[in-house]
Amino acid sequence: MIDIPQELAASQQEYNGEAGRAYIAGLPALTAAFLDRWELKADGRPMHGVSALVLPVLRRDGTPAVLKLQLLDEETAGEPVALRAWDGDGAVRLLDHDEATGTMLLERLDSSRMLAHHPDVHESVLVIAHLLAHLTSFPAPAGLRHLGDIAREMLEQTPDALKLIADPEARRIVADCAAAVREVIDTPGDRLLHWDLHDENVLASERAPWLAIDPKPLTGDPAFELWPALANRFDPADILWRFDAMTDVLSLDRAHARAWTYGRLLQNCLWDIEDGRPLDEEQLEIARRLRDRAS
Repeated sequence: MIDIPQELAASQQEYNGEAGRAYIAGLPALTAAFLDRWELKADGRPMHGVSALVLPVLRRDGTPAVLKLQLLDEETAGEPVALRAWDGDGAVRLLDHDEATGTMLLERLDSSRMLAHHPDVHESVLVIAHLLAHLTSFPAPAGLRHLGDIAREMLEQTPDALKLIADPEARRIVADCAAAVREVIDTPGDRLLHWDLHDENVLASERAPWLAIDPKPLTGDPAFELWPALANRFDPADILWRFDAMTDVLSLDRAHARAWTYGRLLQNCLWDIEDGRPLDEEQLEIARRLRDRAS
């Protein structure tokens, strides 16, 4: 029997309600089924993030791997598509996949050596920048969500969301972010985006110094990828250095990159408003720093 971490059960209930509870209830049987189907042997305690159960396993030939089980939705459905396109080049390698459930068998990386633990923040930002430059060099395969569609949906939601922001300055920042997105929405891009490359989604490996994991892929513009590295281990005095370093490595026009970074802030603010949470002050500060640089 597989012990389901209580934190995973709680997050599934919080974010997915009844569907999350049903997913958690079915996880032990689903895990057992794939251990049998793919001839795997459990090889350690299960790990988890917000949404996935990750079980260390051994394949029939003794090769270490991990079994990843997660609720299938519009974000997770694209993960194997992206991993198959990258084929281990800059990202964890996909070994097997069940389309019906979204279950994946992945190569095992070193979960104890996460980029978030690296003591040099600037070096960590450059690692992410170089990974993004490589990963976004791939054209997006068919079937992924499109940044253009997401941006248009955000702009449709913005007028009602602005009415719910009491603080005038915060409301102005969100409105300015929407205005910036309007300026670039006609050039949403066609690259394969990871979308969530923060420093906890980069692990060390024997075959490469650092590899990306856990993509929530999109078809879009690489400039939409910068936000997580600006927010990791938040330091307001470091925001502009990080932005400049990343745009240099990715060879991005800074005005264009700033507009799509504002798009990430808009996306996050809309989610906060929808969930009834206050706007995140650290995110607003990133927007302020980028705005003041441009003015």
